[in-house]
Amino acid sequence: MGLIEETDVEQVTLALLDAANDRDPVVQEQVRKSILTLGNQQPDKVLSMCQDYLLKHPKLVVGHRVLILQTIELVVKSRIDDISYPKIKSVIQLASDEMTKSKEVVPEWQQAASNILVAVGNKYINDIMEEILGKFQPGVLPHFFVVQTLASLSDSNVYGMVPFLNAIMGTMLPMLGMTKQDNMKWVFSSALCRFSESILEYLANLDKAPDPTVRKDTFSSEIYSAYDVLFNSWIQSRESKVHSMRKSTQPITANSL
Repeated sequence: MGLIEETDVEQVTLALLDAANDRDPVVQEQVRKSILTLGNQQPDKVLSMCQDYLLKHPKLVVGHRVLILQTIELVVKSRIDDISYPKIKSVIQLASDEMTKSKEVVPEWQQAASNILVAVGNKYINDIMEEILGKFQPGVLPHFFVVQTLASLSDSNVYGMVPFLNAIMGTMLPMLGMTKQDNMKWVFSSALCRFSESILEYLANLDKAPDPTVRKDTFSSEIYSAYDVLFNSWIQSRESKVHSMRKSTQPITANSL
């Protein structure tokens, strides 16, 4: 696709967004690529159109919605340095709302929204955490994908996330005792594993870290408390996902030594 005049971008993008509902995977992939090409030329304009489309069509089928969210992620990854800050803020808000709109877990939809937050978080971690932590409040079990997003962020941006982890785990620990559903037990244990791995990586590379004064004992109390819940309570579950916590707790154990 060649360079398109600015006046034509809106019309072409709208047609592509409509076509994103096609059931043919080949067509879907072409739509993604075409919108990305436009987004590379005019990221703010194309992101605005994607956002407006989702807001104006709240009852889109999940597959259509997912493809548009995936396209937003692609544009963000490709042009994050060229997207205006106000647009970044609005993308964060949109992705957060899409991720938590349904209280039920709808993996494909919510994962697509989460991926946008993770992509933005590679550069704007403070803005992402301001939004996410607003949905991660003491005494209230969070949405599954809020926890999943925190875990993914600790993987993708170790140096940005580790400074937040002490506060995050301090909020999370009381939630563990409130958790009854096995899928939430799994996502919490998975997140604790990722957090532990991130802490170990941060400590192993202090020469590159923004805060070289961070020490393992900064996190030891929270890690020990999490270890206690996982091994003395949750590990007894028969749910296969929770059994996978045996593997996930290995980094926590290492970090607790």
